[in-house]
Amino acid sequence: MNDQTTNAADRAAAAMQDAGERMRAAGSQMADQGSQFSLRILSQAESNTQEAFRAMRAAAQANDINEVMRIQSEYLRAQGERSMAQAREVGELIAQFGRNAVGQMGGPTGGQG
Repeated sequence: MNDQTTNAADRAAAAMQDAGERMRAAGSQMADQGSQFSLRILSQAESNTQEAFRAMRAAAQANDINEVMRIQSEYLRAQGERSMAQAREVGELIAQFGRNAVGQMGGPTGGQG
């Protein structure tokens, strides 16, 4: 092999090794992000459950049907607001994971090359 061929082979091998390392790092990052995502969902579910039981407790202690209806209405309004905030939070988390993955796979130039 001549020097030009050897240099090209060395560059190709280095590029493949670099790509492999970036893929491994991205895989590790994805696993970490999956854990973060799962914990966030569990936290949201726990919060929603606590609020539901709080409303049920209040309804059980209500003095009349009007108070039960008010408690239920307040719970549903608050749960709707929580759901929107939680969906926004999850969407932002997913978008951030996507940006991180693209940046990780892009290497030192940030995907521009």
